[in-house]
Amino acid sequence: MNQAIRNTWVVIVAMFMVLILAISIIQVVAAEALKNNDFNSRQLYQEFGSARGPILVDGKPIAESVESHDDFNYQRVYHDTELYSGLTGFYSLTYGATGLEDKLNRYLAGSSDGQFIDRIVELFSGTPMEGAQVELTVDPQMQELAYSALPDGVQASAIISDPKTGDILAMASKPSYDTNLLATHDGAEAAENMEELQSVPGLSPYVNRPTASLPAPGSTFKLIDTVAMLESGEYQPDQTLEVPDSIELPNSSARLPNFRGGICGDFGETTFTEIFAQSCNTPFATAAMELGQDRIRTTAENFGFNESFDIPLTVAGSQFQEDLDDAALAQSAIGQRDVKATALQMNMVAAAIANDGTLMKPQLIDSIRGSDLTLLEETQPEIFKRSTTPEVADQVTEMMREVVDHGTAYQAASNSVDIAAKTGTAQLGADNDDVNSWITGFAPADDPQVAVTLVYQNIDYDTGHSLTSTNLKKIMEAVVTQ
Repeated sequence: MNQAIRNTWVVIVAMFMVLILAISIIQVVAAEALKNNDFNSRQLYQEFGSARGPILVDGKPIAESVESHDDFNYQRVYHDTELYSGLTGFYSLTYGATGLEDKLNRYLAGSSDGQFIDRIVELFSGTPMEGAQVELTVDPQMQELAYSALPDGVQASAIISDPKTGDILAMASKPSYDTNLLATHDGAEAAENMEELQSVPGLSPYVNRPTASLPAPGSTFKLIDTVAMLESGEYQPDQTLEVPDSIELPNSSARLPNFRGGICGDFGETTFTEIFAQSCNTPFATAAMELGQDRIRTTAENFGFNESFDIPLTVAGSQFQEDLDDAALAQSAIGQRDVKATALQMNMVAAAIANDGTLMKPQLIDSIRGSDLTLLEETQPEIFKRSTTPEVADQVTEMMREVVDHGTAYQAASNSVDIAAKTGTAQLGADNDDVNSWITGFAPADDPQVAVTLVYQNIDYDTGHSLTSTNLKKIMEAVVTQ
């Protein structure tokens, strides 16, 4: 009898130990994973009806929660959605969260470690807790300016940044959309709206084009080539180089030409600076093969290529491939083949050159404060890469000035602002006449305040060419002289 009691006691104790262990795992080890599980509808409904913190630009909300009169206490509302949808993303009962709504959810929902005391106060007082407010680095006037540089019906991106701090002052894209369409509490309505949005050519509500889209950068990549060439010590800005109209690619029957319609075919030979200003393909392809893929790739990586990071929006890693034969390297050196870059990446290249060769980490968040305005986080300038030397950066800056003074960006020449820039045109294929039209640069050239990048994807050459330099000039003059 005593043995039976002991056995029963052992079983009961073991069951209690298993129960305690299970509770510990659920409450401690797996708590965060369970909370964020997509199937945890109870948590989703609880958060969706809470007073979520606002996302602010210059102190004004571009996303906020207002009182609702349905099954939920609050409704998420977005302002100036065409300007900011790519940044805020959406917070949807039906489709979850994207953009900053997703990346900063723990702050906006009030569940971050820094808001622990607020949660305790809420528990004992019964007062509904409000999430933290997030202030962006974006300047509203610059955001409007950047957005206005993008025509309707075109897949395009615009970025304005501060080269000295890395602060993103504007980040706009088209096509855009109204995030309120997906924030609705009505699931059927949200599904209908999503279907309509996804039918718009080039639009995905899940993608922020300036940080996620990876078009070929065309001749803006020659900034990387130029840095590599100057760093090698084998090239100088005033050095005379041969400019054949085309070159035969090694182990290939194909030839790599200069851009048809340009003046490079008339040179025969000219200075490195003039080659850069007119964006001649053949000297850059030849130099890349002479320097080797390792040097070109290393230089690209010094500016951020082949690396993904968060700002806190995730920035897709721009791509420069490994194991290239000479033919592939020659094509890659002019920003074609398999080379891909985000608009932010090419903005980073210009910003690093503007900042004496030091690349600051791009920042989109200025500060995060609790509902009582207690400072939870404040972003400080952070060095991301030592991309090149000040001496090389100065040389490239002077060459970029020539691009504007009498080169491919001559339409960006300004009487009021000293602009340094590099254009790029990436052909999309032999059977496709459309191109990616790029321009990236900074101003004033002798003391840069802003770096600006514009890219128009899948557009006819004449339209793209007419948009890049003129819009860069318009933005530079408005920003620098304001």
